[in-house]
Amino acid sequence: MTAETSSRKSLGFFTACLILFFMLPCSNALCESAGSIFVIELEGPINPATADFVARGLEKAKNRRASLAIIRMDTPGGLGSSMRTIVKAILNSPVPVVVYVGPKGAGAASAGVMVTVAGDVAAMAHGTNIGAAHPVGAGGKDIGGTMSEKVVNDMAAYGRGIAEQKGKNGQWVEKAIRESVSITAEEAKEKNVVDLVVNNMDDLLKSLDGRVVEMPSGKTTLSTKGLKIIHYKPDLRDKILKIISDPNISYILMMIGLAGLYFELASPGAVFPGVIGAISLILAFFSFQTLPVNYAGVILIFLAIIFFIAEIKVASYGVLSIGGLIALTLGSLMLFENMRVSLKLMMPTIVLVGGFFVVVAGVAFRALRSKPTGGSEGIVGEEGEVREAIDPEGLVFVHGEYWRAFSEERIEPGEKVEVTGIKGLLLNVQKVRNREL
Repeated sequence: MTAETSSRKSLGFFTACLILFFMLPCSNALCESAGSIFVIELEGPINPATADFVARGLEKAKNRRASLAIIRMDTPGGLGSSMRTIVKAILNSPVPVVVYVGPKGAGAASAGVMVTVAGDVAAMAHGTNIGAAHPVGAGGKDIGGTMSEKVVNDMAAYGRGIAEQKGKNGQWVEKAIRESVSITAEEAKEKNVVDLVVNNMDDLLKSLDGRVVEMPSGKTTLSTKGLKIIHYKPDLRDKILKIISDPNISYILMMIGLAGLYFELASPGAVFPGVIGAISLILAFFSFQTLPVNYAGVILIFLAIIFFIAEIKVASYGVLSIGGLIALTLGSLMLFENMRVSLKLMMPTIVLVGGFFVVVAGVAFRALRSKPTGGSEGIVGEEGEVREAIDPEGLVFVHGEYWRAFSEERIEPGEKVEVTGIKGLLLNVQKVRNREL
């Protein structure tokens, strides 16, 4: 057998292995998920972090060839933009999506209404409710005016269109948006707002088995018997992002960031405060993406920092520090539109951060204004005692050290002298005269 023939056989064997590999129905990871049921847990407010979590869950269900995706939801509502992200992911999912409001005691309020009716199958547990979908500001405040009319009309058309597309009661969805009505699970089933009312997840799976749903690719019959259930829950990343998005946490992060950078600028080379400050500020700015920020509040807080820094350089006798505390307080109150930081958290934080700035500024001011205590400048003006007669040079004990000194007059040992200057390592001294009291 020639080397060329052997090489051809090896190449053919390798090609055959590749063909067999790619002809396999799925990889090991996919095979474990194929024919499974993906359960996505959606707990708490609907915001960019939870919307991204649900969208990723539906994408994973598609990539792993799951037979069904169930969004188990309990939400008080949330941001309209995030709700639209979830609805879009549901409507464009090639995997059938069931939205299940549960367990008992859960609810689908506000934005949760649209998410519920967007599912290919909408289900609720006994003891749950749905509704109260009237658009409001981020803190629950009425929008008011012409803007309110525009937002309500847009949301009503959006919700009614989704409900009717999925064969549900679009008129009731519009009423929930315009009049904030809310109903129980049993009433929702009676009014054709949801498809099923069940006791628990097991009951839901039994009710779904054999049910026909309309998908973009055509009618699909659901089969749930014997399928493996995969729970897709928030990981550490999702939990951290959810915590950072809390307005109280973002406020604390911003205060830590400003304090750290201020300390680094006041004491260059400390490094650690600057690193912590920079990281905290970046995290705070990330959370601002999910919060309605009042830029006047941000500017006032930065103005307060400028005042505190200026206190170090300018002898304002506390005026700049007082102005900084006032700006910091007003900026904190104005920081988030319609979404307030807890006063119980804000006031101690202002006292601690403002006090920190004032103390550091005061220490720095005193350091700049104080007389040098070391080097040639620090020894001038000090008093000492002659140990060896000065005529014109001698030995003196000053500042805890022995120095060679000279004077224009003779000074005897034991007499007190005052340092008037220094030339190299030689002190210029004069006799201390009796001072009048």
